[in-house]
Amino acid sequence: MSKPHVPPVDPAEVPALALATIKAAKFPMLATMDGDQPRLRPVSPVRTEGFTIYVANLRRYGKTAEIAANPKVELCYCDADHHQVRITGVAEVLTDRPLLEEIWASNPLLRAYLGSLDNPELIIYRIVPNQVRYMREWALEYFEVPL
Repeated sequence: MSKPHVPPVDPAEVPALALATIKAAKFPMLATMDGDQPRLRPVSPVRTEGFTIYVANLRRYGKTAEIAANPKVELCYCDADHHQVRITGVAEVLTDRPLLEEIWASNPLLRAYLGSLDNPELIIYRIVPNQVRYMREWALEYFEVPL
């Protein structure tokens, strides 16, 4: 089998390529640490602002204690063409009431399942990136996305 041809990546296009991958992939995998054991699960972002991602969670879920103990997380988006975006950052509990209300109003699933923005089970994490990397399928090389 011959090596696949990978078109070169123009560094100036990396931010746009990464954002397009996020938009196409929609549902990233979230990595956390459970003591010394990594944990990985799919998540459904409730808001995306560039490379800052907001994820809804329930207090009773395992990732709640994991993030409380170690808020360093990584999201990995992989689209249908296997292009990847990896967002390494810190998860913080969102407390900005106007932004919470905006997210709540724009998300019918949250409203259907939780009934009220004041439901004590609801936590929304803002994942603030400190590194974003993009890789085109078969390139075998990550490109840093400027933040």
